Amino acid sequence: MAEVYNKSLSKLTSIHRVLGHIKGINKGATTVFFAGIHGNETAGVFALKGLFKTMTPKMVSGSVYGISGNLKALEQNQRYIDKDLNRLWTKKQLESLEFKEDLNAEDDEQLELYLLIKHIISANSGPFYFIDFHTTSGKTLPFITINDALINRKFSKLFPVPIVLGIEEYLNGPLLSYINELGYVSLGFESGQHDEKEAIDNCISFIYLVLSHLKLLNEKDLAKYQAHYQQLQRNANHIADIFEVVYLYRIKKDEVFIMNSGFKSFQAISKGTVLATSNKELITSTYKARIFMPLYQSQGEEGFFVIKPIKSFFLKLSADLRILKFDSLLVLFPGVSWNNDKKDSLKVNLKVAKFFTKSIFHLLGYRNKHINKTHLLLYNRERASKKEMYKNEGWY
Repeated sequence: MAEVYNKSLSKLTSIHRVLGHIKGINKGATTVFFAGIHGNETAGVFALKGLFKTMTPKMVSGSVYGISGNLKALEQNQRYIDKDLNRLWTKKQLESLEFKEDLNAEDDEQLELYLLIKHIISANSGPFYFIDFHTTSGKTLPFITINDALINRKFSKLFPVPIVLGIEEYLNGPLLSYINELGYVSLGFESGQHDEKEAIDNCISFIYLVLSHLKLLNEKDLAKYQAHYQQLQRNANHIADIFEVVYLYRIKKDEVFIMNSGFKSFQAISKGTVLATSNKELITSTYKARIFMPLYQSQGEEGFFVIKPIKSFFLKLSADLRILKFDSLLVLFPGVSWNNDKKDSLKVNLKVAKFFTKSIFHLLGYRNKHINKTHLLLYNRERASKKEMYKNEGWY
């Protein structure tokens, strides 16, 4: 159990790992909401706890879970204790978890979450949906982040907020990347700034829209759909474009990084705009684009991201190419081969890679890369997607 405080509500609440679980009287999808993976992001925790106080089995179909993330960090109201829990979901880390003798604070949290996720998947029938709630240190519109798989894109387009692709290419070990590797629909919802009440309200609206689109709510609660939709649409300034991460400023060890005040996510920036200082040296933008998630807190390694909108033509082209499995032709080139029998990743010789532009790999769904001295390893979420599980869903 943990005692969690939310500044915008001036309220303290007690929580357990499972914030709530409702099994509806009718069959339906299994929806899992995570909140507080970062301990200073409490909006989702309070939104979900409020939801489970009012929701009954008669109101829903299927199963709905609310899961709290980093209990120890939530109690301390800080991003993490020893390590960032949202950077640990790698295959290597998960394989070692159950055999480690000395677990740090986040190892303990991750092991509990890992076993709980496995239990939920084994104890319920699909289709499965995983939603991870977050907030940001700077001002922001509400927005969605997804790993770039078509099932994620299609589901995310149901919501009247901006969508950001490609962040998994710059982060190692987010929770949602692990779930995407399992093939399930998953998305992150950033609801606002850490200590704003609007961030809680946006989470509540997002929950209702998710359950509405999955046809898990009864008619009485479905009547609230339009109000929740309009709230998110209004708070997102009627922006619902799809953006792509093109740059990350990563903070080095022992670097003194200070973000210039006043920036907010999705704010337009020009080349030469002074964004921050590093060891008292100015950091200026080399892009005409938009700034994304500027860092205004002491913990975290990502100083800021830069994003650009993706034209609808390229979104359509990438979808068509993936449906045709056009990436199968890449292995005909010398120096390019499948990394395993699953054909979910490509091994590319660095001598050959220079002849392929980054955008070609992006079109085909290859975004997350690991580099060694001689090769690129490019992962594809598309081939792992359990499309058959979702083909009968109304949104699909």
